[in-house]
Amino acid sequence: MIGSFATKQLPYPYLSFDMVHCAKCNIEWYKNDGIFLVEVNRLLRPDGYFVWTSNLNTHRALRDKENQKKWTAIRDFAEGLCWEMLSQQDETIVWKKTNKRDCYNSRKSGPELCGHDPESPYYQPLNPCISGTRSQRWIPIEYRTTWPSQARQNSTELDIHGVHPEVFADDTSSWDSMVRNYWSLLSPLIFSDHPKRPGDEDPQPPFNMLRNVLDMNAHFGGFNAALLKAGKSVWVMNVVPTDAPNYLPLIFDRGFIGVQHDWCDAFPTYPRTYDMVHADGFLSLQKNHKHRCSTLDIFLEVDRILRPEGWVIIRDAAPLIEAARSVVTQLRWDARVLDLDIASDEKLLVCQKPFLRK
Repeated sequence: MIGSFATKQLPYPYLSFDMVHCAKCNIEWYKNDGIFLVEVNRLLRPDGYFVWTSNLNTHRALRDKENQKKWTAIRDFAEGLCWEMLSQQDETIVWKKTNKRDCYNSRKSGPELCGHDPESPYYQPLNPCISGTRSQRWIPIEYRTTWPSQARQNSTELDIHGVHPEVFADDTSSWDSMVRNYWSLLSPLIFSDHPKRPGDEDPQPPFNMLRNVLDMNAHFGGFNAALLKAGKSVWVMNVVPTDAPNYLPLIFDRGFIGVQHDWCDAFPTYPRTYDMVHADGFLSLQKNHKHRCSTLDIFLEVDRILRPEGWVIIRDAAPLIEAARSVVTQLRWDARVLDLDIASDEKLLVCQKPFLRK
């Protein structure tokens, strides 16, 4: 991800990260009444850590009066956020966010508490107040379920996000079976002159053939969970479209990573980042909402972030899949429509971006 919070909040929910690290990131933390530190505080969970490495922190730099003034401002801002300085060694300082909400009421100075805490911060302006203190997700790190158990989420944890345990269990079971099916399809056999679904007699793709995966419509993060459960050596970016139900806080609480995104905008990453892009129900979501961009526009962006010989798997209603196939042929991807093994009106579109355009 490429991002900056010079003027906007990062597209993540509050209380989502155990640690924020800044190594010579050239952010002027002492400016704007500490609003950049307030944004870090928004992202950190209770007992989370902010690790900052900067030349400003050295004894030599602090001999300069201007640097002393900057450092004093940063220290005072951190104290106003109820952060505790744990250590200072060479250029690196470690602060710890408080786990006590009442600390904010006993401060002599510092940012005010937010009156309203939206969990959909899709590039909202930076907020100078402290958020998350009223949230049910205010849970110190030491009291959270540890990894990898947290990926499963118990009924109490699901209740925070308004998700019924049976719905969550059905989603988990469905993705476990789908991932087994998907993985076997990642073979050139399906694009041959006599295409077929790879069988048990055909060699399976290696478990580590993919590393960077992007899920365009992540929902609960079930695809991510199923890949890890199946022992696949992958890292998944879970994307929650801005016009879909916002389960991004649940995705973070499961121990995964994700982001909100409007797919009519460019995705903030470098070209050729992902080995596979996955989309379940994404075309239906686009159809049900009026958009300022076309399906071709979106697939052009997918083509940009997909590596050569990278894979795309799309699951959706049959008419939408057929329409999508005509679009991806314009990009000169290899593409094949497959029926699902289960009784369903949905189909799979499996594509591979060629190394060289034909």
